[in-house]
Amino acid sequence: MELRSYAKVLAVVCLALTLREASAEKLLAPATIVVFNKDVPESVELAKFYAQKRGIDHDHLVGLTCSKAEEISRDEYDVTIRDPLRAIFSQKKWWTLHEVQGGQTTIASNSIRFVALIKGMPLKIKHMADYPGDKPSSGPVAGNNAAAVDSELAALGNFSPQISGALPNPYFQSYRAITEFENSALMLVCRLDAPTAATVRRMIVDAIEAEKTGLWGRAYIDGAHNTDPGLKMGDDWLAEIAGQLHKVGVPVISDDAPAIFPDGYPMTDCALYFGWYAQTMAGPFTQPGFQFAPGAIAVHIHSFSARTLKYDNANWAGPLLAKGATATLGNVYEPFLQFTSHLSVFSDRLLHGFTFAESAYMSVPALSWMNVMVGDPLYRPYAAWLRIAEGSDSEKAVSDWKSYHEFATKNSSRPPTEFRALARQLALRGHNGPMLEDLGLVEIRDGNLAAATSYFQQARSVYAKRDDILRVVLEEGDAWIRQNKSKRAVDLIRSVLRISGDAPSAPLLKKLEMEARATPATTPANVRRP
Repeated sequence: MELRSYAKVLAVVCLALTLREASAEKLLAPATIVVFNKDVPESVELAKFYAQKRGIDHDHLVGLTCSKAEEISRDEYDVTIRDPLRAIFSQKKWWTLHEVQGGQTTIASNSIRFVALIKGMPLKIKHMADYPGDKPSSGPVAGNNAAAVDSELAALGNFSPQISGALPNPYFQSYRAITEFENSALMLVCRLDAPTAATVRRMIVDAIEAEKTGLWGRAYIDGAHNTDPGLKMGDDWLAEIAGQLHKVGVPVISDDAPAIFPDGYPMTDCALYFGWYAQTMAGPFTQPGFQFAPGAIAVHIHSFSARTLKYDNANWAGPLLAKGATATLGNVYEPFLQFTSHLSVFSDRLLHGFTFAESAYMSVPALSWMNVMVGDPLYRPYAAWLRIAEGSDSEKAVSDWKSYHEFATKNSSRPPTEFRALARQLALRGHNGPMLEDLGLVEIRDGNLAAATSYFQQARSVYAKRDDILRVVLEEGDAWIRQNKSKRAVDLIRSVLRISGDAPSAPLLKKLEMEARATPATTPANVRRP
Protein backbone atom coordinates (compact mmCIF):
# COMPACT_ATOMS: atom_id res chain seq x y z
CA MET A 1 0.00 0.00 0.00
CA GLU A 2 1.15 3.58 -0.47
CA LEU A 3 2.72 5.39 2.47
CA ARG A 4 -0.03 7.44 4.07
CA SER A 5 0.23 10.93 5.39
CA TYR A 6 1.33 10.49 8.98
CA ALA A 7 -0.70 13.42 10.22
CA LYS A 8 -3.91 12.11 8.63
CA VAL A 9 -3.52 8.55 9.91
CA LEU A 10 -2.35 9.83 13.29
CA ALA A 11 -5.65 11.61 13.83
CA VAL A 12 -7.59 8.42 13.11
CA VAL A 13 -5.39 6.28 15.33
CA CYS A 14 -5.45 8.82 18.16
CA LEU A 15 -9.23 8.82 18.08
CA ALA A 16 -9.28 5.04 18.23
CA LEU A 17 -6.82 5.04 21.10
CA THR A 18 -8.86 7.61 22.99
CA LEU A 19 -11.87 5.30 22.81
CA ARG A 20 -10.00 2.09 23.52
CA GLU A 21 -6.85 2.93 25.51
CA ALA A 22 -8.25 2.14 28.94
CA SER A 23 -9.35 -1.31 27.88
CA ALA A 24 -6.48 -2.16 25.51
CA GLU A 25 -4.75 -4.54 27.88
CA LYS A 26 -8.08 -6.13 28.81
CA LEU A 27 -8.77 -6.74 25.12
CA LEU A 28 -5.36 -8.21 24.33
CA ALA A 29 -4.70 -10.39 27.38
CA PRO A 30 -7.73 -12.70 26.89
CA ALA A 31 -6.66 -13.12 23.25
CA THR A 32 -3.17 -14.27 24.26
CA ILE A 33 -1.79 -17.65 25.29
CA VAL A 34 1.67 -18.36 26.66
CA VAL A 35 3.27 -21.61 25.49
CA PHE A 36 6.25 -23.05 27.39
CA ASN A 37 8.29 -26.25 27.74
CA LYS A 38 7.35 -28.09 30.91
CA ASP A 39 10.72 -29.90 30.93
CA VAL A 40 12.72 -26.63 31.10
CA PRO A 41 12.48 -24.95 34.54
CA GLU A 42 13.42 -21.49 33.26
CA SER A 43 10.73 -21.80 30.58
CA VAL A 44 8.12 -22.46 33.28
CA GLU A 45 9.28 -19.49 35.38
CA LEU A 46 9.49 -17.10 32.44
CA ALA A 47 5.98 -18.05 31.34
CA LYS A 48 4.61 -17.23 34.79
CA PHE A 49 6.59 -13.97 34.88
CA TYR A 50 5.31 -12.81 31.50
CA ALA A 51 1.72 -13.75 32.24
CA GLN A 52 1.84 -11.87 35.55
CA LYS A 53 3.32 -8.75 33.93
CA ARG A 54 0.72 -8.74 31.14
CA GLY A 55 -2.29 -9.76 33.22
CA ILE A 56 -2.79 -12.99 31.29
CA ASP A 57 -5.01 -15.51 33.05
CA HIS A 58 -3.38 -18.65 34.43
CA ASP A 59 -5.74 -20.70 32.28
CA HIS A 60 -3.95 -19.28 29.23
CA LEU A 61 -0.58 -20.75 30.21
CA VAL A 62 0.00 -23.86 28.11
CA GLY A 63 2.79 -26.25 29.07
CA LEU A 64 4.00 -28.81 26.54
CA THR A 65 6.42 -31.70 26.88
CA CYS A 66 8.77 -31.35 23.94
CA SER A 67 12.40 -31.34 22.91
CA LYS A 68 14.84 -28.93 24.53
CA ALA A 69 16.76 -28.64 21.25
CA GLU A 70 16.39 -25.63 18.96
CA GLU A 71 16.05 -27.79 15.86
CA ILE A 72 13.54 -30.66 15.73
CA SER A 73 12.17 -33.05 13.13
CA ARG A 74 8.80 -32.63 11.46
CA ASP A 75 7.53 -35.72 13.32
CA GLU A 76 8.57 -34.19 16.65
CA TYR A 77 6.79 -30.99 15.79
CA ASP A 78 3.59 -32.81 14.85
CA VAL A 79 3.50 -35.12 17.86
CA THR A 80 4.76 -32.84 20.64
CA ILE A 81 3.63 -29.36 19.58
CA ARG A 82 1.08 -29.22 16.77
CA ASP A 83 -1.26 -32.04 17.81
CA PRO A 84 -1.30 -31.24 21.57
CA LEU A 85 -2.03 -27.56 20.85
CA ARG A 86 -4.86 -28.39 18.48
CA ALA A 87 -6.37 -30.67 21.12
CA ILE A 88 -6.08 -27.96 23.80
CA PHE A 89 -7.70 -25.37 21.53
CA SER A 90 -10.67 -27.67 21.04
CA GLN A 91 -10.90 -28.76 24.71
CA LYS A 92 -10.85 -25.18 25.97
CA LYS A 93 -13.21 -24.10 23.20
CA TRP A 94 -10.77 -21.40 22.11
CA TRP A 95 -11.63 -22.22 18.53
CA THR A 96 -14.58 -23.73 16.73
CA LEU A 97 -13.92 -26.21 13.95
CA HIS A 98 -16.02 -26.62 10.87
CA GLU A 99 -15.84 -29.45 8.38
CA VAL A 100 -16.70 -28.54 4.82
CA GLN A 101 -17.53 -30.82 1.93
CA GLY A 102 -14.75 -33.29 1.23
CA GLY A 103 -13.71 -33.60 4.88
CA GLN A 104 -11.56 -30.44 4.95
CA THR A 105 -11.42 -28.90 8.45
CA THR A 106 -11.56 -25.13 8.77
CA ILE A 107 -11.65 -22.67 11.68
CA ALA A 108 -15.07 -21.08 12.14
CA SER A 109 -14.03 -18.88 15.09
CA ASN A 110 -10.99 -18.37 17.29
CA SER A 111 -10.67 -16.32 20.49
CA ILE A 112 -6.85 -16.58 20.52
CA ARG A 113 -4.97 -14.14 18.28
CA PHE A 114 -1.57 -13.83 20.02
CA VAL A 115 0.78 -16.65 20.99
CA ALA A 116 3.90 -16.05 23.10
CA LEU A 117 6.41 -18.90 22.84
CA ILE A 118 8.78 -18.94 25.79
CA LYS A 119 12.51 -19.67 25.83
CA GLY A 120 12.92 -23.46 25.95
CA MET A 121 10.49 -24.13 23.10
CA PRO A 122 12.07 -25.46 19.88
CA LEU A 123 12.96 -22.84 17.27
CA LYS A 124 12.99 -24.57 13.88
CA ILE A 125 11.81 -27.66 12.00
CA LYS A 126 14.13 -29.58 9.67
CA HIS A 127 13.21 -30.44 6.11
CA MET A 128 11.57 -33.86 5.80
CA ALA A 129 11.42 -35.98 2.67
CA ASP A 130 8.35 -38.11 1.94
CA TYR A 131 6.00 -36.43 4.40
CA PRO A 132 2.58 -38.14 4.09
CA GLY A 133 0.26 -36.05 1.94
CA ASP A 134 2.89 -33.46 1.01
CA LYS A 135 3.36 -32.70 -2.68
CA PRO A 136 6.62 -30.80 -3.10
CA SER A 137 7.43 -29.20 -6.42
CA SER A 138 10.77 -28.37 -7.91
CA GLY A 139 12.63 -25.28 -6.77
CA PRO A 140 14.07 -23.89 -3.53
CA VAL A 141 10.69 -22.66 -2.23
CA ALA A 142 8.08 -25.13 -3.44
CA GLY A 143 10.35 -28.07 -2.69
CA ASN A 144 11.24 -27.04 0.88
CA ASN A 145 9.20 -27.92 3.97
CA ALA A 146 11.61 -26.68 6.63
CA ALA A 147 10.19 -23.87 8.74
CA ALA A 148 10.38 -21.84 11.91
CA VAL A 149 8.22 -23.31 14.66
CA ASP A 150 6.69 -19.87 15.15
CA SER A 151 5.69 -19.41 11.51
CA GLU A 152 4.27 -22.94 11.38
CA LEU A 153 2.18 -22.28 14.49
CA ALA A 154 0.81 -19.08 12.96
CA ALA A 155 -0.87 -21.46 10.50
CA LEU A 156 -1.96 -23.98 13.14
CA GLY A 157 -5.50 -23.71 11.79
CA ASN A 158 -4.37 -24.92 8.37
CA PHE A 159 -5.20 -28.63 8.42
CA SER A 160 -3.77 -29.45 5.01
CA PRO A 161 -0.94 -32.05 4.84
CA GLN A 162 0.69 -29.90 2.15
CA ILE A 163 3.66 -28.46 4.02
CA SER A 164 6.19 -27.75 1.26
CA GLY A 165 6.48 -24.17 0.12
CA ALA A 166 5.26 -20.98 1.75
CA LEU A 167 1.64 -20.15 2.56
CA PRO A 168 0.44 -16.67 1.52
CA ASN A 169 -0.05 -14.52 4.62
CA PRO A 170 -3.56 -12.98 4.51
CA TYR A 171 -2.47 -10.34 7.03
CA PHE A 172 0.40 -9.04 4.87
CA GLN A 173 0.17 -5.24 4.46
CA SER A 174 -3.04 -5.10 6.49
CA TYR A 175 -3.96 -2.00 8.46
CA ARG A 176 -6.41 -3.60 10.89
CA ALA A 177 -5.90 -4.81 14.45
CA ILE A 178 -5.77 -8.60 14.56
CA THR A 179 -8.78 -8.69 16.89
CA GLU A 180 -10.78 -7.07 14.07
CA PHE A 181 -9.31 -9.20 11.27
CA GLU A 182 -11.82 -11.47 9.59
CA ASN A 183 -9.51 -14.49 9.11
CA SER A 184 -9.92 -16.24 12.47
CA ALA A 185 -7.48 -19.04 11.65
CA LEU A 186 -4.48 -16.72 11.71
CA MET A 187 -2.59 -16.31 14.98
CA LEU A 188 0.37 -13.99 15.57
CA VAL A 189 3.16 -16.04 17.11
CA CYS A 190 6.19 -14.37 18.68
CA ARG A 191 8.79 -15.77 21.01
CA LEU A 192 10.29 -14.45 24.21
CA ASP A 193 13.71 -15.95 23.78
CA ALA A 194 17.34 -14.87 24.10
CA PRO A 195 20.74 -16.25 25.10
CA THR A 196 19.85 -16.01 28.81
CA ALA A 197 16.70 -16.07 30.92
CA ALA A 198 17.81 -12.79 32.50
CA THR A 199 17.76 -11.15 29.06
CA VAL A 200 14.24 -12.42 28.43
CA ARG A 201 13.06 -10.94 31.74
CA ARG A 202 14.68 -7.64 30.85
CA MET A 203 12.98 -7.67 27.43
CA ILE A 204 9.57 -8.10 29.10
CA VAL A 205 10.18 -5.34 31.64
CA ASP A 206 11.64 -2.93 29.08
CA ALA A 207 8.69 -3.40 26.73
CA ILE A 208 6.17 -2.58 29.42
CA GLU A 209 8.13 0.44 30.67
CA ALA A 210 8.68 1.82 27.17
CA GLU A 211 4.94 1.66 26.51
CA LYS A 212 4.34 4.00 29.41
CA THR A 213 6.67 6.78 28.31
CA GLY A 214 7.42 6.09 24.64
CA LEU A 215 10.46 4.80 22.80
CA TRP A 216 12.95 7.67 22.58
CA GLY A 217 16.31 7.95 20.87
CA ARG A 218 17.92 7.86 17.44
CA ALA A 219 17.42 5.54 14.50
CA TYR A 220 20.50 4.14 12.79
CA ILE A 221 19.84 2.87 9.28
CA ASP A 222 22.62 0.96 7.55
CA GLY A 223 21.99 0.24 3.88
CA ALA A 224 24.24 -1.82 1.64
CA HIS A 225 24.02 0.14 -1.65
CA ASN A 226 23.19 -3.15 -3.34
CA THR A 227 22.47 -2.64 -7.04
CA ASP A 228 21.65 -6.28 -7.80
CA PRO A 229 18.02 -6.22 -9.08
CA GLY A 230 17.11 -9.12 -6.80
CA LEU A 231 18.48 -7.40 -3.70
CA LYS A 232 17.77 -3.73 -4.31
CA MET A 233 14.44 -3.94 -2.47
CA GLY A 234 16.29 -4.26 0.86
CA ASP A 235 17.86 -0.83 0.39
CA ASP A 236 14.52 0.55 -0.81
CA TRP A 237 12.88 -0.54 2.46
CA LEU A 238 15.57 1.18 4.49
CA ALA A 239 15.33 4.40 2.48
CA GLU A 240 11.58 4.45 3.01
CA ILE A 241 12.00 3.99 6.76
CA ALA A 242 14.22 7.07 6.94
CA GLY A 243 11.44 9.13 5.37
CA GLN A 244 8.85 7.72 7.75
CA LEU A 245 10.94 8.58 10.78
CA HIS A 246 11.69 12.13 9.67
CA LYS A 247 7.96 12.81 9.45
CA VAL A 248 7.60 12.03 13.15
CA GLY A 249 10.75 13.74 14.37
CA VAL A 250 12.98 10.75 15.03
CA PRO A 251 16.61 11.73 14.43
CA VAL A 252 18.01 9.43 11.73
CA ILE A 253 21.62 8.59 11.00
CA SER A 254 21.60 6.80 7.68
CA ASP A 255 24.39 5.27 5.64
CA ASP A 256 24.27 3.45 2.31
CA ALA A 257 27.93 2.46 1.91
CA PRO A 258 28.44 -1.27 1.20
CA ALA A 259 30.17 -1.80 4.55
CA ILE A 260 28.31 -1.71 7.85
CA PHE A 261 28.86 1.02 10.45
CA PRO A 262 32.54 0.64 11.33
CA ASP A 263 34.04 -0.47 14.60
CA GLY A 264 34.30 2.46 16.99
CA TYR A 265 31.53 4.48 15.37
CA PRO A 266 29.94 6.59 18.16
CA MET A 267 26.45 5.09 18.13
CA THR A 268 24.60 6.63 21.08
CA ASP A 269 20.95 6.51 22.20
CA CYS A 270 20.10 3.80 19.68
CA ALA A 271 16.34 3.21 19.90
CA LEU A 272 15.95 1.79 16.38
CA TYR A 273 18.38 -0.07 14.18
CA PHE A 274 17.68 -1.40 10.70
CA GLY A 275 20.54 -2.68 8.58
CA TRP A 276 22.05 -5.29 6.30
CA TYR A 277 23.96 -7.38 5.04
CA ALA A 278 26.64 -8.98 7.25
CA GLN A 279 26.70 -12.55 8.50
CA THR A 280 27.47 -11.82 12.14
CA MET A 281 27.14 -8.81 14.39
CA ALA A 282 30.07 -6.43 14.01
CA GLY A 283 30.97 -2.75 14.14
CA PRO A 284 29.97 -0.49 17.04
CA PHE A 285 27.69 -3.16 18.54
CA THR A 286 30.76 -5.13 19.56
CA GLN A 287 32.17 -2.30 21.69
CA PRO A 288 32.26 -3.40 25.36
CA GLY A 289 30.14 -0.48 26.56
CA PHE A 290 27.53 -0.48 23.82
CA GLN A 291 23.88 -0.83 24.92
CA PHE A 292 20.66 -0.15 23.08
CA ALA A 293 18.19 2.31 24.55
CA PRO A 294 15.53 0.65 26.75
CA GLY A 295 12.73 -0.69 24.55
CA ALA A 296 14.88 -0.61 21.39
CA ILE A 297 13.92 -2.55 18.28
CA ALA A 298 16.85 -3.75 16.19
CA VAL A 299 16.76 -5.75 12.96
CA HIS A 300 19.55 -6.84 10.62
CA ILE A 301 18.55 -8.44 7.34
CA HIS A 302 20.42 -11.71 6.85
CA SER A 303 19.33 -15.12 5.64
CA PHE A 304 20.34 -16.80 8.90
CA SER A 305 20.06 -13.93 11.37
CA ALA A 306 18.14 -16.13 13.86
CA ARG A 307 19.65 -19.52 13.08
CA THR A 308 20.19 -19.81 16.81
CA LEU A 309 19.12 -17.73 19.82
CA LYS A 310 21.28 -19.54 22.36
CA TYR A 311 24.44 -17.51 21.95
CA ASP A 312 25.39 -13.86 22.28
CA ASN A 313 28.07 -14.13 19.59
CA ALA A 314 26.34 -16.03 16.78
CA ASN A 315 24.57 -14.40 13.82
CA TRP A 316 22.48 -11.31 14.73
CA ALA A 317 19.30 -11.93 16.69
CA GLY A 318 20.82 -13.32 19.89
CA PRO A 319 23.66 -10.77 20.05
CA LEU A 320 21.32 -7.81 19.42
CA LEU A 321 19.11 -8.92 22.31
CA ALA A 322 22.13 -9.50 24.53
CA LYS A 323 23.19 -5.90 23.86
CA GLY A 324 19.90 -4.55 25.17
CA ALA A 325 17.43 -4.71 22.27
CA THR A 326 13.87 -5.49 23.35
CA ALA A 327 12.69 -7.03 20.06
CA THR A 328 14.08 -8.21 16.74
CA LEU A 329 13.09 -10.09 13.58
CA GLY A 330 15.04 -12.88 11.94
CA ASN A 331 15.19 -16.03 9.85
CA VAL A 332 16.08 -19.58 10.90
CA TYR A 333 16.87 -20.84 7.39
CA GLU A 334 17.23 -19.16 3.98
CA PRO A 335 13.95 -17.23 3.45
CA PHE A 336 14.81 -15.42 0.16
CA LEU A 337 14.55 -11.68 0.38
CA GLN A 338 11.04 -11.33 -1.02
CA PHE A 339 9.73 -13.59 1.77
CA THR A 340 11.52 -11.89 4.63
CA SER A 341 9.98 -9.04 6.62
CA HIS A 342 9.40 -5.93 4.51
CA LEU A 343 10.93 -3.56 7.03
CA SER A 344 9.28 -0.41 5.71
CA VAL A 345 5.87 -1.95 6.42
CA PHE A 346 7.04 -3.11 9.85
CA SER A 347 8.29 0.37 10.76
CA ASP A 348 5.18 2.11 9.46
CA ARG A 349 2.82 -0.08 11.50
CA LEU A 350 4.85 0.34 14.68
CA LEU A 351 4.74 4.12 14.27
CA HIS A 352 0.96 3.96 14.01
CA GLY A 353 0.51 2.21 17.33
CA PHE A 354 0.13 -1.44 16.36
CA THR A 355 1.65 -4.15 18.53
CA PHE A 356 5.00 -5.71 17.76
CA ALA A 357 3.23 -8.92 16.67
CA GLU A 358 0.76 -7.10 14.42
CA SER A 359 3.47 -4.95 12.84
CA ALA A 360 5.72 -7.95 12.27
CA TYR A 361 3.07 -10.12 10.66
CA MET A 362 1.75 -7.25 8.56
CA SER A 363 5.28 -7.02 7.15
CA VAL A 364 5.84 -10.64 6.13
CA PRO A 365 4.28 -12.11 2.96
CA ALA A 366 4.49 -15.80 3.92
CA LEU A 367 3.57 -18.20 6.70
CA SER A 368 4.80 -21.75 7.31
CA TRP A 369 8.20 -20.36 6.35
CA MET A 370 11.49 -19.24 7.95
CA ASN A 371 10.58 -16.05 9.86
CA VAL A 372 10.72 -15.51 13.62
CA MET A 373 9.57 -12.48 15.59
CA VAL A 374 11.47 -12.26 18.88
CA GLY A 375 9.92 -10.04 21.53
CA ASP A 376 6.75 -9.42 23.50
CA PRO A 377 3.88 -9.83 21.00
CA LEU A 378 1.80 -7.20 22.85
CA TYR A 379 4.56 -4.56 22.90
CA ARG A 380 3.41 -1.23 21.45
CA PRO A 381 6.45 1.08 21.57
CA TYR A 382 4.64 4.09 20.11
CA ALA A 383 1.26 3.93 21.82
CA ALA A 384 2.50 6.55 24.29
CA TRP A 385 3.61 8.74 21.38
CA LEU A 386 0.08 8.88 20.11
CA ARG A 387 -1.23 9.91 23.51
CA ILE A 388 1.46 12.60 23.71
CA ALA A 389 0.61 13.87 20.23
CA GLU A 390 -3.04 14.08 21.18
CA GLY A 391 -2.31 16.31 24.18
CA SER A 392 0.68 18.13 22.74
CA ASP A 393 -0.73 21.64 23.29
CA SER A 394 0.59 21.40 26.82
CA GLU A 395 3.26 23.98 27.57
CA LYS A 396 5.13 21.72 29.96
CA ALA A 397 8.84 21.23 29.38
CA VAL A 398 9.72 18.16 27.33
CA SER A 399 12.95 16.37 26.50
CA ASP A 400 14.88 16.91 23.28
CA TRP A 401 13.37 13.77 21.77
CA LYS A 402 9.80 14.67 22.66
CA SER A 403 10.24 18.25 21.55
CA TYR A 404 11.38 17.18 18.08
CA HIS A 405 8.63 14.58 17.78
CA GLU A 406 5.86 16.97 18.79
CA PHE A 407 7.16 19.68 16.46
CA ALA A 408 7.39 17.29 13.50
CA THR A 409 3.92 15.81 13.93
CA LYS A 410 2.42 19.31 14.09
CA ASN A 411 4.38 20.74 11.16
CA SER A 412 5.23 17.88 8.78
CA SER A 413 2.71 19.13 6.21
CA ARG A 414 4.44 22.50 5.85
CA PRO A 415 6.66 23.17 2.82
CA PRO A 416 10.24 21.97 3.48
CA THR A 417 11.72 25.47 3.56
CA GLU A 418 9.16 26.68 6.09
CA PHE A 419 9.47 23.49 8.16
CA ARG A 420 13.25 23.82 8.42
CA ALA A 421 13.13 27.51 9.30
CA LEU A 422 10.73 26.84 12.17
CA ALA A 423 12.66 23.74 13.24
CA ARG A 424 15.90 25.71 13.35
CA GLN A 425 14.31 28.32 15.60
CA LEU A 426 13.00 25.68 17.99
CA ALA A 427 16.26 23.73 18.06
CA LEU A 428 18.37 26.82 18.75
CA ARG A 429 15.98 28.14 21.36
CA GLY A 430 15.89 24.77 23.13
CA HIS A 431 19.60 23.94 22.66
CA ASN A 432 18.37 20.67 21.16
CA GLY A 433 21.45 18.74 20.06
CA PRO A 434 19.70 15.75 18.44
CA MET A 435 17.45 18.07 16.47
CA LEU A 436 20.32 20.29 15.30
CA GLU A 437 22.37 17.29 14.22
CA ASP A 438 19.43 15.77 12.37
CA LEU A 439 18.70 19.02 10.55
CA GLY A 440 22.34 19.09 9.50
CA LEU A 441 22.09 15.57 8.10
CA VAL A 442 18.94 16.54 6.19
CA GLU A 443 20.88 19.42 4.63
CA ILE A 444 23.68 17.01 3.72
CA ARG A 445 21.24 14.74 1.90
CA ASP A 446 19.98 17.78 -0.04
CA GLY A 447 23.49 18.94 -0.89
CA ASN A 448 23.35 22.09 1.26
CA LEU A 449 26.82 21.64 2.73
CA ALA A 450 27.32 25.14 4.13
CA ALA A 451 24.03 24.95 6.03
CA ALA A 452 24.97 21.48 7.28
CA THR A 453 28.30 22.60 8.76
CA SER A 454 26.53 25.40 10.57
CA TYR A 455 24.09 22.94 12.14
CA PHE A 456 26.91 20.56 13.12
CA GLN A 457 28.87 23.37 14.79
CA GLN A 458 25.81 24.32 16.82
CA ALA A 459 25.08 20.69 17.72
CA ARG A 460 28.53 19.99 19.11
CA SER A 461 28.38 23.22 21.10
CA VAL A 462 25.33 21.94 23.04
CA TYR A 463 26.11 18.22 23.28
CA ALA A 464 27.50 17.05 26.62
CA LYS A 465 28.39 13.42 25.83
CA ARG A 466 31.81 12.84 24.30
CA ASP A 467 30.56 10.31 21.74
CA ASP A 468 27.84 12.68 20.53
CA ILE A 469 30.44 15.39 20.00
CA LEU A 470 32.81 13.04 18.19
CA ARG A 471 30.09 11.76 15.89
CA VAL A 472 29.19 15.33 14.90
CA VAL A 473 32.87 16.08 14.34
CA LEU A 474 32.99 13.17 11.87
CA GLU A 475 29.93 14.60 10.12
CA GLU A 476 31.21 18.15 10.12
CA GLY A 477 34.68 17.15 8.98
CA ASP A 478 33.24 15.25 6.06
CA ALA A 479 31.08 18.27 5.14
CA TRP A 480 34.12 20.55 5.10
CA ILE A 481 35.95 18.13 2.80
CA ARG A 482 33.01 18.05 0.41
CA GLN A 483 33.19 21.84 0.26
CA ASN A 484 36.86 21.56 -0.74
CA LYS A 485 37.88 23.02 2.61
CA SER A 486 40.08 20.18 3.78
CA LYS A 487 42.16 22.43 6.05
CA ARG A 488 39.03 23.24 8.09
CA ALA A 489 38.43 19.50 8.48
CA VAL A 490 42.04 18.81 9.51
CA ASP A 491 42.10 21.63 12.05
CA LEU A 492 38.80 20.49 13.58
CA ILE A 493 39.83 16.85 13.85
CA ARG A 494 43.26 17.63 15.31
CA SER A 495 41.73 19.88 17.96
CA VAL A 496 39.39 17.09 19.02
CA LEU A 497 42.03 14.35 18.96
CA ARG A 498 44.21 16.36 21.35
CA ILE A 499 41.65 15.81 24.08
CA SER A 500 39.95 12.59 22.91
CA GLY A 501 42.78 10.60 21.41
CA ASP A 502 41.87 7.54 23.49
CA ALA A 503 38.22 7.39 22.38
CA PRO A 504 37.05 4.26 20.51
CA SER A 505 36.22 6.50 17.53
CA ALA A 506 39.71 8.06 17.44
CA PRO A 507 40.89 5.73 14.62
CA LEU A 508 37.94 6.90 12.49
CA LEU A 509 38.87 10.52 13.12
CA LYS A 510 42.51 9.84 12.25
CA LYS A 511 41.47 8.08 9.05
CA LEU A 512 39.29 11.03 8.07
CA GLU A 513 42.17 13.41 8.81
CA MET A 514 44.56 11.42 6.62
CA GLU A 515 42.07 11.31 3.76
CA ALA A 516 41.43 15.03 4.10
CA ARG A 517 45.15 15.78 3.91
CA ALA A 518 45.55 13.50 0.88
CA THR A 519 42.49 14.79 -0.96
CA PRO A 520 43.13 17.32 -3.72
CA ALA A 521 40.97 20.41 -3.41
CA THR A 522 39.08 19.55 -6.59
CA THR A 523 38.28 15.90 -5.77
CA PRO A 524 35.61 14.76 -3.31
CA ALA A 525 37.00 12.74 -0.43
CA ASN A 526 36.45 8.99 -0.52
CA VAL A 527 35.26 8.63 3.04
CA ARG A 528 32.39 6.94 4.79
CA ARG A 529 29.58 9.49 5.00
CA PRO A 530 26.68 9.52 7.44
